[in-house]
Amino acid sequence: MPRSLILPLDNTPHASRKNGAPWGVTFFWGLRMRFAKPPETIEQQIDRLLRRGMEVPDRIAAAHFLYHLNYYRLRGYWIPFEAAGEGDGEHRFRSGTAFDQVLGLYIFDREFRLLIMDAVERIEVSVRTQWAYHLSHVQGPHAHLDRSLFSHQDKYSGDLAGLANEVDRSREDFIRHLTTTYSEPLPPIWAAVEVMSLGQLSRWYANLQTRSLRQQIADTYRMDEQVLVSLLRHLTLIRNICAHHSRLWNRRFTITPSLPRKKPAGLTRCFNSGAPRQIYNTLVILAYLMNITCPGHHWRLKLRGLLDRHPDVPPAAMGFPADWQHLECWGVLEESPSPWTDVP
Repeated sequence: MPRSLILPLDNTPHASRKNGAPWGVTFFWGLRMRFAKPPETIEQQIDRLLRRGMEVPDRIAAAHFLYHLNYYRLRGYWIPFEAAGEGDGEHRFRSGTAFDQVLGLYIFDREFRLLIMDAVERIEVSVRTQWAYHLSHVQGPHAHLDRSLFSHQDKYSGDLAGLANEVDRSREDFIRHLTTTYSEPLPPIWAAVEVMSLGQLSRWYANLQTRSLRQQIADTYRMDEQVLVSLLRHLTLIRNICAHHSRLWNRRFTITPSLPRKKPAGLTRCFNSGAPRQIYNTLVILAYLMNITCPGHHWRLKLRGLLDRHPDVPPAAMGFPADWQHLECWGVLEESPSPWTDVP
């Protein structure tokens, strides 16, 4: 929590939101309790799992994984196996739950994150390229230094400062060459974009002054520019989850992409409108964009293969509709070219 939001607790009965608590903070009667749980040894952690009803047939193997993966990290993967809580506040596991099942779900999510990162990387590089290409042809090599191209000047100032910081921190030879050879405060846009994070790129794109310029970039992907704005924001969240090795497979997202309504043609039939906060719709968009940016890719087939290798992972928990394997975007490749084929 930011230091400015850490407030002294008022333990008096009048302390409440009604009495002008700043920043929307709600005070509760009484002090928060101190954390009093002691650390446990690996053996104690295994014993706890056994008491809660998990089957651990190989204690040595379980100890190895708990030693390297962290009990608290794995906890996010055994929550789907928990039954209703009982008297002591600890949830018991459903009958038949085994440590290997939890480990299998963890391994699936790790492989899943790597596959997602493979797609996000290629799409990010493509959008970087389009952003730099179109802006440079509109306003020249240093278009990013022209304030008139951007809507919100306060956001522009922050984004420009952030980009300057990335340039200063960079140890790339091409950045050093450009900053020591030329007089402009930043390298040309096609070089500066290479040190941008996806979050920065998302903000620069969204802040472009004219819709027509955003649309020129979005036309590369046959999308409406507002769809691309929301998608980049969403993919920034996805990328950060993957980069921090956090649980992804059944996460419910607070930042979701706007789904295309008309274009690209045929895409809307593949979405699951009943699961807007789960990962499935993101996968549909990634598969579509991979077809545009990387003709000949096997990403879609790798995703299907990953699900096939982990039959215990329920696709419904990720937002997959029941008939997903029969949808055009996931089905057998057609003989004639289409937006969904894995070949040029």
